[in-house]
Amino acid sequence: MSKRHSLQVALFLTLLGLAAFPSHVIRIHAQEPGSRKTSKPYTGDLSIFDSPGRDERLQINRVMDILGVTTGKTVADIGAGSGWFTVRAAPRVGESGTVYAVDINPEAIRYIANRIKEAHLTNVKTILSRSDDPMLPAESIDAVLVLKTYHEVKTPITLFRNLRGSLRSGAKIGIIDRNGNAENHGVTQDVVIQEMSKAGYRRVEQYDFVKGDGMDYFLVFQTERMTDQTLLKGQ
Repeated sequence: MSKRHSLQVALFLTLLGLAAFPSHVIRIHAQEPGSRKTSKPYTGDLSIFDSPGRDERLQINRVMDILGVTTGKTVADIGAGSGWFTVRAAPRVGESGTVYAVDINPEAIRYIANRIKEAHLTNVKTILSRSDDPMLPAESIDAVLVLKTYHEVKTPITLFRNLRGSLRSGAKIGIIDRNGNAENHGVTQDVVIQEMSKAGYRRVEQYDFVKGDGMDYFLVFQTERMTDQTLLKGQ
C-alpha cells in the first residue's frame, strides 16, 4: 500500500470514528489562530452587577421572552458572574425547568451557590466550566444567554463549538454586549457574528433596545449543520 493510500485510509477511519460518536462527545481543545485581544475578566466585588434599575435598563423580561425562557425550559447562563440573570430566569422556568449557572471563576460559583441557597431556589445548578468548554449536559439546553461576557472569552469559536452538543433542537443563543475594541469591556457585533458563524451558528435576530444607549446590542443565534471535515480542521 502506498503512503498516500495509507493516509487516505487513515482519514477515512478518522471520519468514521467521528460519525460513530454523538456530537457532544467530540470536544475541541485548540488554540484559535490569530486570536484577538480580549478584556481581562472581572474579579472584583460581584454585588456590583446587582445595581438598582438594571432590570429595566437591560429590559431583561423582554430578552427572556425573545429567547423563549418559559415554564419547563432548561436555560444556561454562561459567564454567570454574580448570578444576576440566573435568579431571574429561575422563576420563569419554574420547578419543572432548570437553570445552569456557568462560570470559570470559582469565586463566582461559590457566590451563586450561596445566593440560590438564600433565595431557596431548587432549580438552579452551578457549573465550574473550562474557558473553552461550558461543560453542560448533552442535548439538554433550550436557551442560552451570554450577558456582557463575550468580550472576555479568549477562544469563542472553540467554546461555542463545544456548546453545540449540549443544545436541543431549536435552541436559541443570546449574546448581549457593547461595541468596543475587545480590550475595553466591549467587542463589535460584526466580530461576534463572524466568530459565531465560524463556530457553526447563524444569526436569526438582532436588536438594539438593550439599555438604549446606542452601544449595547442583543444578537440571537441558532445552530448550522457542521460537517466532520469542518470539525477536523479545529478552527
